[in-house]
Amino acid sequence: MDKQLEARIAAARDDAERERVRALFGKAAIANAKLAYERFRQVFAGERWTRLSQAGARVQRPLWASTSTKNPTYRDVIYVEELIGPDTVNTMPLATLEAFADHGVAGSTVDQGLDEAKRSLQDLAALGIDLDQVTADLLTEAVEKFVTPFRSLLSSIDQKLTELATRA
Repeated sequence: MDKQLEARIAAARDDAERERVRALFGKAAIANAKLAYERFRQVFAGERWTRLSQAGARVQRPLWASTSTKNPTYRDVIYVEELIGPDTVNTMPLATLEAFADHGVAGSTVDQGLDEAKRSLQDLAALGIDLDQVTADLLTEAVEKFVTPFRSLLSSIDQKLTELATRA
């Protein structure tokens, strides 16, 4: 998202437009997650959910992954602080966990600022940034990062099976 925003800043016609774009840095991921959480709360609420829960159904908790901050201009715990809430799971690297333990602010935040989150996504769309395309690209990149290690694991297992079969 930052690369697309940087391109919009470079193409901006004036300072006011540059500032409007600059204000969106670091907002998309948090806004998207907050709206996903809002939807999660809707799904796991109401009469239907009460009946399912009474029958033994359990909440499928949202998982916030890769919550380390990649952009050094952002607060190093921004994604952790902004996504705290009931029934959520956050997987973070040790460095982020240590940073949060050192100077993070804990409090239920994931359900706060929903109007601002909606505005941020609307503003991004108005700039021509397609969140669906960005998330599809991120999904493809994430899957590709796991393919090689997974194939390596399968190869190791096959090799070990072959070794064991020849010993028998």
